Amino acid sequence: MNFFKTKPRTPPDLVRGLKDAIPRLEHSAPGSESRRKASNLQQIKAILIGDGDPVPELVAQLAQETYNTDLLHGLVLSMGRFEFESRKDVVQIFNNLLRRQIGSRWPTVEYLSSKPDIIFATLAGYENEEVALNTGMILKEMLRHEQLCKILLYSDQFYKFPHYIETTTFGISCDAFANLKETLTRHKPMVADYIDKNYDRFFASFTTLILSNNYVTKRQSLKLLGEILLDRANFNVMTKYIANEANLKMMMNLLRDKSKNIQFEAFHVFKVFVANPKKPPQIENILRRNKEKLLSFLKNFHNDKEGKSAWLDMDEQFSDEKQFLIVQIEGL
Repeated sequence: MNFFKTKPRTPPDLVRGLKDAIPRLEHSAPGSESRRKASNLQQIKAILIGDGDPVPELVAQLAQETYNTDLLHGLVLSMGRFEFESRKDVVQIFNNLLRRQIGSRWPTVEYLSSKPDIIFATLAGYENEEVALNTGMILKEMLRHEQLCKILLYSDQFYKFPHYIETTTFGISCDAFANLKETLTRHKPMVADYIDKNYDRFFASFTTLILSNNYVTKRQSLKLLGEILLDRANFNVMTKYIANEANLKMMMNLLRDKSKNIQFEAFHVFKVFVANPKKPPQIENILRRNKEKLLSFLKNFHNDKEGKSAWLDMDEQFSDEKQFLIVQIEGL
């Protein structure tokens, strides 16, 4: 019989051990005491996930201690100190806590609502190439919850998205754009209200993406703009957008882009200007002045079989929309 058997560590012990080890990780060697305590990640993950049947009491103790010690903030800020596999454990722990629900309550979401710096820290993860995709996964999980999404959207930090999309490597840029899209499309009434109230600042920022020199960014941004304008929740925003001369001129220029895919995405925004039954005089004047050029362009737009992508070929809706625009412009 082993009289010296070690007493199992409780969830609070594991959390405090991990919290204490994090500051020393950067200068610790493999196999050191700090590294050993950081291995608490595995045990914490086991409590949260288990064999698919976690013990609620242990999970509750663990969650409460992470709030009490502000561990979640420490994990995000110190993501770069962990080894590759440990970073994946951090993401799993964080996102499992985010998904924890008691009745209609989301305790971790409630906790994070009072700690906006944690939300901003996940966004700032895009500044570090080593951890960007890890923190991006945590941010994506946060954005599923309207109250956390709203904190980010209503902050100055939100306007860092274009910088991260434009200045990072391809994989990180795509991840940042995916989370920008998540921010702007998941909670539609809340976002519509925000854009309506912050119209000028929002579109000054978003237009930089539409005019990007990067093909992928430009195409994705145009596509997202089309989705935003055509969503019923954004009716007020759409009305304001299609009354602006500069916006119409920008779309008309993009219709002439060398990329047929950019032209196609621009077409889906341009059609909203033309289809508007109550065009402001300044919009109608531009369309009328360019009537012959537009008709000539539209009649030949995406007619060539070789130039068509497979998803455009046989697209009856596109053909119908194009014909509708031709009729509208002819009638000016």
